[in-house]
Amino acid sequence: MRRFWITAAAVFGLDQLTKLAVVHGLNLIERGEIDVLPPFLVFRMAWNYGVNFGLFAGGSDATRWVLITIALAISAWVIWWMRSEQGSWKAQVSGGLLVGGALGNVIDRIAYGAVADFLNMSCCGIENPYAFNVADIAIFAGALGLVIFAGGDPKGGKPERTKR
Repeated sequence: MRRFWITAAAVFGLDQLTKLAVVHGLNLIERGEIDVLPPFLVFRMAWNYGVNFGLFAGGSDATRWVLITIALAISAWVIWWMRSEQGSWKAQVSGGLLVGGALGNVIDRIAYGAVADFLNMSCCGIENPYAFNVADIAIFAGALGLVIFAGGDPKGGKPERTKR
């Protein structure tokens, strides 16, 4: 569980630090957009009132608190799962990524009423209209990692042979 907690704390801290630095430190709220390495990386301010890609973005206060409750419930379930399963170190890191990212976005919803997204990446003539943040990357990577790495042998080795 140590890897889980270290990963969750590191992701949470990095997410909040990047949001403070970019959104407030570079005043992205007022500027709206900053070209960093266009078109590959642009800081573009976006307030996400829903979930991925703005789904369920009703903007109501009830929606905000429902999304906070869901994120906290999923985080609690992942913590319980990691404690009871004692999975491989890869599963623990994946769980930490997911929980750290989810809690980072919960703080945004409590503080701002929406999630602060600011990373926008485009490439090869394809314009990406969406913005995201460090927490979103961690949530995606953590969920994918849990699908791939959870449920295996905790030591990552081969299962023992059974006698017939």
